[in-house]
This record gives sequence, C-alpha cells and structure tokens, in this order.
Amino acid sequence: MLKLYYNHAPNPLKVALFLEESGVPYDPIPVDIAKGEQFSSSYLAINPNGKLPAIVDGDTSVFDSHAILLYLAEKTGKFLPGPSLAARGQLLSWMMFVASGLGPFAGQAVHFSRFAPDPNPYALKRYMYEAERHFKILDAQLGRDRYMLGSAYTIVDMAVWGWSRAVAYVLGDESAAKLKNLVRLVDEINLRPAALRVAELQARHKFKDIDDDARRILFRHQAA
Repeated sequence: MLKLYYNHAPNPLKVALFLEESGVPYDPIPVDIAKGEQFSSSYLAINPNGKLPAIVDGDTSVFDSHAILLYLAEKTGKFLPGPSLAARGQLLSWMMFVASGLGPFAGQAVHFSRFAPDPNPYALKRYMYEAERHFKILDAQLGRDRYMLGSAYTIVDMAVWGWSRAVAYVLGDESAAKLKNLVRLVDEINLRPAALRVAELQARHKFKDIDDDARRILFRHQAA
C-alpha cells in the first residue's frame, strides 16, 4: 500500500486530498517536525530535503507535493485536463506558479510575521506583498472560470487549495475577504467528501506545538 508521510501543513494535505478524491488506498504516516522526525535517517532516505510530504509507492519514492500530485495524476489518469499540448502547458504553468511562487512567498510571509525572533520590516513587507500578489493572480484566474483550468476540477485546484485555505492566516482576514473567487473555490472544495476526510485525517494525530525546543530544530540557520 502507498505510504504518505505527512503533517498538518498545506503541502501534505493537498496530496491527502488527491488520495481521498481518487480513492487510492494509502497508509498515512505522521512526521512530527517539531520533534525533528523529518531529519531521521529513515526519512532522509526517502526525502533528502527533510521536508513534508513524501510518498513511497512500492519501489518508487517521490518527494515535493507537486511532483507527487503529477506522479499520482499521471499514474491514475485522474484529475488531469484534456490531452492537448495547450492543456498540458496550462497545467504545468499553474502547478509551477504555485510551487515556485505562492508556496515559498506565503511560507516566508508566515515565518516573518509569526515566527521570526526579531522584527524585520523589510523582509515582512516583501514577502507579504509577494504572497498577496500571487493570491490575487489566482483570484483573477478564478474570476474567468469555475476552476483554474476551466470547467474541470484538476490537480491544479488541489494545489491551489493547499495554501489558499490558509489565506486569512497568511494575509489577515481583511485582505483575504477581498479574494472572493479564491474563497469561493476553497469553500467549494472544503465541502467535498474527500476534503472532509482530509479534515478527519488532521484530527487523527496530535502534533507537538512549536516551542523553544522546536524552534531550535526547525530554524537551524540561527545556530549556523
């Protein structure tokens, strides 16, 4: 059975969403990053980057949430757009937009607004601006169609859902409320039976809270 190494962060949950949507049987294995479990030799053998998520599918290991989504979609033939090169181009473009843009900028915005030990106005302004800019681009795209690639629900929507369900946490309630098309998509996906099962998965395991010991584990650049 496929193994999913996960925690409660946006990237692992988007993979869990695909697995629940597609009906692929899987064994969810929690990895507590506040305890440093992502740096165990057994996990690093699967994902040398020491991040979540990762999957093991028989003899195949895949890490990075978008690589996993593409792998699973291509393996199952589910939640992909049409077979044309144009559709493939849009799929890859938006997947990489979220992977290389929205995710990193939103993550850094959260870090500097909520976890950085010392105020850094320049860094906070830069990452909050870029996170909001990326969310606005997604919102504009969703103003054109029901889903990111048109009328069909695809892995792009699952990728967008991962971070967008936390948009108020990233930007604040006032900014998030302006992204009406994005909120519409998130609300729609949240009501899908697969997303409700992902919520049950979240409630199944209690991860350690971020305390001083966890910060020393997670933010190792401070000791470098």
